[in-house]
Amino acid sequence: MTQPHDSDGAPSGEAPEPTIIDTTTGQAHGHDSCPQCGSTEITRKGVTLSLICQFCRYEWVGSRLEDTHGLGEGIGELEGRVYTSGAADITRDDTLVTLKCTGCGSEVVVDTAHSLESRCHWCRSILSINDKIPNGAVPDGVLPFTVTKDDAVARIAQFVEKRQFFALKKFKAEFKPDNVMGVYMPYMTVDGNVGARLHGQGEVLTRRYTVQTGKNSSTTYYDANVFDVVRDFDLHIDDLIVESSASRSHIDNRSNTNNIINSLLPFDVKEMVAFDSNYLGEFSAEKRDLNIDDVSSRAHVQFLTMARESIRDDIAGYDRGVRWTHEQLTVHGSRWASVFLPVWLYSYAEKMDDGQVMIHYIAVNGRSGACMGSVPVNKGRLWAVTLGVFAATAAIAWPLGIIAMATGA
Repeated sequence: MTQPHDSDGAPSGEAPEPTIIDTTTGQAHGHDSCPQCGSTEITRKGVTLSLICQFCRYEWVGSRLEDTHGLGEGIGELEGRVYTSGAADITRDDTLVTLKCTGCGSEVVVDTAHSLESRCHWCRSILSINDKIPNGAVPDGVLPFTVTKDDAVARIAQFVEKRQFFALKKFKAEFKPDNVMGVYMPYMTVDGNVGARLHGQGEVLTRRYTVQTGKNSSTTYYDANVFDVVRDFDLHIDDLIVESSASRSHIDNRSNTNNIINSLLPFDVKEMVAFDSNYLGEFSAEKRDLNIDDVSSRAHVQFLTMARESIRDDIAGYDRGVRWTHEQLTVHGSRWASVFLPVWLYSYAEKMDDGQVMIHYIAVNGRSGACMGSVPVNKGRLWAVTLGVFAATAAIAWPLGIIAMATGA
């Protein structure tokens, strides 16, 4: 069983003060501008990390989040909870934020539930949320798309083609892979400085032998030495990716298959750049709606799983395996950051026999191109094939069984 443990190394009854890393840009809201001429007409150059000013053609590359704030260093020295300003608790205030245009002074309202930028209706300057406002709308880092839409469309079409035989007829007729959309999904990355203690029993095989128990039957026995096994060790975990959207964290499989998105992990988060709204371009982004406290227990479960896996080679000598009876995890310190990860997404609504609607998703990792999804199944064809296989197996197995019993073999 898993023993209870204090969260993030907190002494019983008293939690240490968290450490906050400020990842804000220091710029005024509404001013993600060219560092050379000040223009806000900025686009990303292809699928590279370069940004280019449409006015003066100046090019520059955003800074890597880890390099800017040292998030890849000192995991072994972490104590208590450390988090970036973008991962701070979400406030429940209105998602409408008013920005003052630095071009003409007009005030423009941005609905952060749907977009992180807008355009001034007077001077056409692009306004963006580039400081970390305390409502969960803006992350610390973003991992830009490198898989193009054409590539994503091709991968989704190939995924569906391989499942055409069992796919619902209506789905095949209505399937339009061009409807795929690119979206930035909210996640958190967490580093962990943890200690683990595992206690159980391991077995080493000493003898294997077979005893005849009847005319046509026998039993195999195993002799083994049993040992108490204890492993007590520290583990440093770098960039575990944790879901920060409630709609995908608590899945209702009766109405959607959106947890497919989490099957696209991992992402190369080491290449993540510090947040700059210019990397979003025309892509939409989903707002984070879970706090660190909401996801920390899930992260700790994954920490423990990683601890077990880390000593697999060390216990390989117990060739009959090890059964852990007590597991204890202590999180000495953790470090959290809020990030946007790129996903290409296709959805299809299937009306079920009971009148409810099931939403099927097919998703493509916007970095690696990995594709996973759910296709509505033609249940009649599935049952027909299943019964056919069962009948064919029975037609072969039953006569062989009858012959064996008749001959006493």
